Amino acid sequence: MGRVIEAYTAADVRSAEEPLLAAERGFHGGLMHRAATALAGVVREELAARAEPVVGSTVVALVGRGNNGGDALHAMAVLAGRGADVTALALGPLHEGGLVALRTAGGRVLAVADDAPGTPVWVGDAVAEAFAADVLLDGLLGIGGRGGLREPAASLVELLDPLLAEAGDAGPTVVAVDLPSGIGVDDGTVPGPVLPADRTVTFGVPKPGLLLPPAAPLAGVLSVVDLALTDVLVQHGARPAVLRVERPDLVVGWPRPALDDHKYSRGVLGVLAGSAEYPGAAVLTVAGAQGGGVGMVRYVGPPDVTHTVLAAHPEVVAGDGRVQAWVIGPGLAGERLGVARERLAAVLRDGAPVVVDAGALDLLPERAESAVLTPHAGELAALLRGRGADVAREDVEAEPLRWAREAHARTGSTVLLKGAVTLVVAAEAVYAQGDATPWLATAGAGDVLAGLLGALLATLAAQAPGESLLPDELARAAAMAASVHGRAAVAASGGGPVTASRVASAVPAVLAGLLG
Repeated sequence: MGRVIEAYTAADVRSAEEPLLAAERGFHGGLMHRAATALAGVVREELAARAEPVVGSTVVALVGRGNNGGDALHAMAVLAGRGADVTALALGPLHEGGLVALRTAGGRVLAVADDAPGTPVWVGDAVAEAFAADVLLDGLLGIGGRGGLREPAASLVELLDPLLAEAGDAGPTVVAVDLPSGIGVDDGTVPGPVLPADRTVTFGVPKPGLLLPPAAPLAGVLSVVDLALTDVLVQHGARPAVLRVERPDLVVGWPRPALDDHKYSRGVLGVLAGSAEYPGAAVLTVAGAQGGGVGMVRYVGPPDVTHTVLAAHPEVVAGDGRVQAWVIGPGLAGERLGVARERLAAVLRDGAPVVVDAGALDLLPERAESAVLTPHAGELAALLRGRGADVAREDVEAEPLRWAREAHARTGSTVLLKGAVTLVVAAEAVYAQGDATPWLATAGAGDVLAGLLGALLATLAAQAPGESLLPDELARAAAMAASVHGRAAVAASGGGPVTASRVASAVPAVLAGLLG
């Protein structure tokens, strides 16, 4: 997929498809033919992974009226020609060409909705058919779907979902056609029931909802079928709506020291973190920074916390001095907040990049364009309420993109919203990074991320002395730091519990694997 995954809005995808569809002469060789053929190939792969031959296997599709339903019907016709037993559960009128192809190939059609073709069945019977499959295709809604699933599809999915969850690997493999039906195509919201997919086969280019939280985890493994849309999108002047940094982008984009570099040219990071109540936050922030490859860390804090930091990290320089970037906020409490407020104001006046985390989020002035904010959902809600928004943590979790954008608009800052999928929002860019393990939801992990990001910003600033990092550069750096942080968590976890200290310790090896 190249250096970065690029997702485009539904409107841009439809606009790019129009000239290609207009040039088609029948089904063969057209977009739907290519999509259906690729989808059938993925089903064969999934059957092989289950050690199931195509001949005699059972493939069932939940099918709606759109083109995704047509893709599913044509794919099942291909599979029927290879000996699979295929059944379409029709939830409404179906794509005419796909329906003809399926019936011609000997497939069954069962009508779950009153206006659907086929033999009528109750929803419960349809659930039993779906659950008995080897592979279950979700072709209910396409990119034109809005507002979630409607009846009877919603009830079918609500009944089927817990059965699949309980069955685990013993149940059917779920393959979503283009995207899991019912997610917000452009914003990643989940307004109603959605069938979690083991794999999503998306056509042309990814759609934003496949990368954005909270929908992204429902997509499973993402496969993209190239339909030559990217060049058309570029010709139309379309810009990616959401980006995801991948390994090749980290390999190219993470700064490496040159032979003639020294500690100052590699970047100096100032850290104002920790307090008598939370000294460990300072230790973890510094650990994240040192693992990120910065030339020097200067720690500014009270004597007792400074002693703790130096005991853990003797390389740290205590006290003020010239720096290229700052991390302010992890573990701050009590009288340290007043010191942090003054330092943050001075840093922002100078225009130096600064990571603002935890306790310092409440200290932001009205505008903070050179800052990268790193809240979790609860902290973002509190920040927005302090600026007049009526929002709770649950609202942020339901619509993270909306509220991260709101925070950017109200502060001018780049916003890194931590979560299972971490969002980075700036004026011209949105990144969504889903590189971590659920085990990363542990105390202190955010401190490590703040330090790692601060180190990257300091290094980038040192490479361009006298120049301010642009908003797009801040956003890209935040996405790269989130990706490396997530990869370090996976490496440190090994599939089990992990601590923030172990994540910090894993960062150098992860970077070595990327850059070596």
